[in-house]
Amino acid sequence: MCQFQTYETAWCPGCGNFSILKCLKNALEELGKDPSKVLMAAGIGQAAKTPQYISANSFCGLHGRSLPAATAAKIANEELTVIVNTGDGDSYGEGGNHFIHTIRRNIDITHFVHNNQIYGLTKGQASPTTAEGQITGVQTTGNNNIPFHPLLLAIASGAGFVARAFSGDPEHLTAIMKKAISYKGYALVDILQPCVSFNKVNTFRYYKDRVYHLDDSYDPTNKMAAIEKAMEFDDTIPIGVLYHEEMPDFHAKNAVLSKGGQLYKKQCEDAVLQRLIQEFV
Repeated sequence: MCQFQTYETAWCPGCGNFSILKCLKNALEELGKDPSKVLMAAGIGQAAKTPQYISANSFCGLHGRSLPAATAAKIANEELTVIVNTGDGDSYGEGGNHFIHTIRRNIDITHFVHNNQIYGLTKGQASPTTAEGQITGVQTTGNNNIPFHPLLLAIASGAGFVARAFSGDPEHLTAIMKKAISYKGYALVDILQPCVSFNKVNTFRYYKDRVYHLDDSYDPTNKMAAIEKAMEFDDTIPIGVLYHEEMPDFHAKNAVLSKGGQLYKKQCEDAVLQRLIQEFV
């Protein structure tokens, strides 16, 4: 079995990211992934530090800009297993537009969003998923904004794999990660996790008291049922695969990429390149 190494982190003791990192390592090893053929992409934030703490290829870019880099890498080298680790602010705030259009392209990448419902790196202001009315160190009279529902948007936008997990349930989280990584197309997993330093509302106990597993009676191919589950985020929060649909990914629909062969290995035809340049002279 391939071994992935993890390294000392800069996270606060008790942070949910520790469990997510361990589950990610276990999922990759159980799937038999080769560290040299795995790319971790990230933007800015505590969750986005994940690529720095595991022995795989990594790209750490600008705030909210991990998905374009991950998309480019997958298009250039289809053999890569591309995984994006970002937070709720990075993915749903600064990266919100990229989030929507990556879903539409259905690039074969896995998107793990570490959702602690706060900006944990920049000292605790409300994020897109912070509850309306919640008091933070910045929103001292309460957050005025309606919270963002990422799974609802993902399903409505056409995502084929949409799931939610909880960092406090590592066995379940590992299983969900394996399913997401194995899915052929864009896969979103929203991972609930506590921020022990800046979010005193959405604690480990808060999530533990509310999450429940979707059981075998639930049909993840039923889009309307999935939409209803995506909107269920209050006293009860379902975790598991909310929606699953097989569909052609970006490579399968692209006239050039569908012919096979890695894009980065293709030779440039100088005469064609020069002709195209001359058209713009």
